[in-house]
Amino acid sequence: MKVTCGIDIIEISRIKESIEKSGEAFLDRVFTKSEIKYCESKKKQKYQHYAARFAAKEAAFKALSWKIDDKYSVCWKDFEVVNDEQGRPKLKIVSIDLGDIEDIDISISHCKEYAVANVTIITK
Repeated sequence: MKVTCGIDIIEISRIKESIEKSGEAFLDRVFTKSEIKYCESKKKQKYQHYAARFAAKEAAFKALSWKIDDKYSVCWKDFEVVNDEQGRPKLKIVSIDLGDIEDIDISISHCKEYAVANVTIITK
């Protein structure tokens, strides 16, 4: 068994600027349709939620970087943040098969200026 983790923090203003500058092109490159729908439903706080998901994707890549090599072409949308029935965030890995992952734990948080995420992965 191997336990790895990744963490990321980002300024919400950077994500807001990217969305305002590149609009749909940025959103479609980084986020899945369900992530966009979720973040847009948050109205005035949508940039905080986009930034938190961005940080989660970065943290996931860091936690998996030891496992990703030339045979994997990983993109932003290979990681998707969803919420369970109680609203807790969950990380789904889509489009790529990393095989022996047993469990993924994710924690995200945001305030007015920053969003942060931590991803812990257990592999066989």
